[in-house]
Amino acid sequence: MEPYSGELRQYEPVQPRGFDWRAFARRIWAPAAALVAFLVKFGAVIFKLKFFTFAASLLASAGVYIWIGGLWFGVALVGLLFVHELGHVLEAKRQGLPVSAPVFIPFLGAAILMKQAPANAWREAQVALAGPILGSLGAAVLWVAGEYYDSRYVQALAFLGFLLNLFNLLPIVPLDGGRAVAAIHPLLWAVGLVALVVLAIRWHNPILYIIILVGALELWSRWKSRHRARSEAYYQVKPWQRLTVAGVYVGLAILLVVGMNATHVPRDF
Repeated sequence: MEPYSGELRQYEPVQPRGFDWRAFARRIWAPAAALVAFLVKFGAVIFKLKFFTFAASLLASAGVYIWIGGLWFGVALVGLLFVHELGHVLEAKRQGLPVSAPVFIPFLGAAILMKQAPANAWREAQVALAGPILGSLGAAVLWVAGEYYDSRYVQALAFLGFLLNLFNLLPIVPLDGGRAVAAIHPLLWAVGLVALVVLAIRWHNPILYIIILVGALELWSRWKSRHRARSEAYYQVKPWQRLTVAGVYVGLAILLVVGMNATHVPRDF
């Protein structure tokens, strides 16, 4: 057999393409511009917060979530929590209430502390619902981005955002739903407590047990003080205010279920 006398051609192994930063920049410039405009508008509110406490807790939570689910999961989750808490901050500021910086707590989400309680259940419901409303809008942005870029991963993050905000609407203190339904009827707290117990029996999540304990203690405390003059004044809500809170609460819950259904991604994606 004669040796092959043709021209020898050199081949290089196939290598993965590098990340196209230019294409990525072209895609995100519009959302980035919108974010900058938002920060310019509300920057005074954001930067008045205690920056170091806020930043330290944010970085700590982000580190935990990144360790659990990777970089983009951690960043997205902390971002969703921040947008949610920002809703509370903006509404509290609108009412003239002094509010602390958001504090991020790994596995428990985030929280703000109001140095002055709202005047009544109607005012507190507005502060409570502002978080899930803005948080749901944040999840909706991820939903739109996931559809636009045909990214099932981004859609899954949107699903997580919708789920977190829906869970937060459970009618039990310390969740936002518990603070909102006080303007509808305080007996709804008992409904929320039973619902949470059912969830805990099914999933055995230690976080649920913590919320149940706090919720039960808060329910007992408010029940004992129900006849005090201050408590009676707090629960004096006008009928139109009661209907408004109920409509927003139920409507938001329905929209969150719709969003979860639209962004649900099978586990094997």
